Amino acid sequence: MFSLAVALHKAGPESNRGYGTRRVNARFGQVGDRPRILVGTAGWSIAARHADSFPGNGTHLQRYARHLDAVEINSSFHRPHRRETYERWASSVAEDFRFSVKLPKTITHERRLVDCRALLDLFMGQVVGLGEKLAVLLVQLPPSLQFDELAASAFFADLRSRTKAGIALEPRHESWFGASVADVIGKYRVSRVAADPARIADADRPAGWKHLAYFRLHGSPRIYRSDYSDRLEKIAADLSQTTGEVWCIFDNTTESHALGNALSIARLIK
Repeated sequence: MFSLAVALHKAGPESNRGYGTRRVNARFGQVGDRPRILVGTAGWSIAARHADSFPGNGTHLQRYARHLDAVEINSSFHRPHRRETYERWASSVAEDFRFSVKLPKTITHERRLVDCRALLDLFMGQVVGLGEKLAVLLVQLPPSLQFDELAASAFFADLRSRTKAGIALEPRHESWFGASVADVIGKYRVSRVAADPARIADADRPAGWKHLAYFRLHGSPRIYRSDYSDRLEKIAADLSQTTGEVWCIFDNTTESHALGNALSIARLIK
């Protein structure tokens, strides 16, 4: 699990681009000496075991968004959603709620970041439906995809030219953890995901662009299954030591631990 060394992930608030949130007036930054921390899960399905924690009427998303301030949309990885669907999701939550959206596998796993301008046109034309509530685009790469500087530079230059949202990169091949990679992702304001469990040394620490730190907790030692309940105070302390805008997404959804863990962290950091 990531340690207090994440405090080295230094950042200051970006200029005066308003973003309408409870905690901060800058798009990326802090309130005083506290980081802006957004907590959520991968998806917003509410399992029966957590139903009492999300009372009231409305869709699962509406009930979820009353208690957590962010969510990661993973279904976009597997299939497209119409712009109208994103618009409906955005209109069903509070103004300060934020979405992260995972790029489609056709871009990351099939085209492997190469020759995907038309696919990006399609995807960006859909997610624009979230409006100002689109905060982060998540680029998760397959474990077999090695770093190619020309391909990576071309891809991230194209993606960055299309959006002001944060870009979070989750590479899973060791070649993406070198100095030349840092130069590329820094140039295009891309943050490297801090992932647990870490497949590669230092993969559990945020890196890249300093204004965004994006933690994805997949579950360890059993990926997608393990509960973080015995580590939540440590996680909360580490998040609070990280500067800039901080995202904490629980992806240990298989046995429905993610929602409980996210609610606990949200209480701990208030």
